[in-house]
Amino acid sequence: MTELQNNKIGISIQVGLSGYSFKIYDNEGVKPSGWMAPERLFSSPQMQHRYDEVEISVFTPKFALVPKQFYNAASAREMLGEVADLSAVDSVESVAVPQFASVLLYSDNTGGSLPRVIAEMVLKTDGNKVSPLPEIYYMLSSLDAIGEYNKIVASYVDGYLYLVIAQGKTLLLCNAFSAQDFTTAEYFLFLALKKLQLNPEMSTVYFRTPLEEEDEITLYRYFKNVEQI
Repeated sequence: MTELQNNKIGISIQVGLSGYSFKIYDNEGVKPSGWMAPERLFSSPQMQHRYDEVEISVFTPKFALVPKQFYNAASAREMLGEVADLSAVDSVESVAVPQFASVLLYSDNTGGSLPRVIAEMVLKTDGNKVSPLPEIYYMLSSLDAIGEYNKIVASYVDGYLYLVIAQGKTLLLCNAFSAQDFTTAEYFLFLALKKLQLNPEMSTVYFRTPLEEEDEITLYRYFKNVEQI
């Protein structure tokens, strides 16, 4: 989601096992919340409003981006099971990613009941509900709004680094890495850049999740710029 015009207001909510965060978008800019515990949900006034635009993203490392020509709805679970450890209770959903002529397969059970509760609470101005989608979907969608040639978008929460990298219109990487701390997340970030032969000193890294001040300072040592979107 980008800044909204004409007095419209939007909210982008990210949901994980340990809680949630949100950003309010209006014609004055973006107002981030920071990471919040689940028990704060019902006392948060921002969760009681209706918005012109609503995005709800769920952090799930169980996903696969499949070229459209290879996608078969009947075998979606089998295809995702080749790259993700699916349990018996994991449902498999799909959403089109037309900018990369692909279909994103995912299991949306990782966030528990919190995404569904938020979807019932936070409605659009017309009263319609928004279905939660994977965080990686919104990361892919954000690439078009980045004007630089090297496009690096990351999120880190609940022990996983989510990473999307593109050059121009070409998608180079779309993956999630298990990382118990931010130092490990940085290791996977720099490893990916090295393998793709991208120079961080010539690139901006865009984080969709809130960053601790010390983590942001560390990133600034290596990247041309660090931005939160």
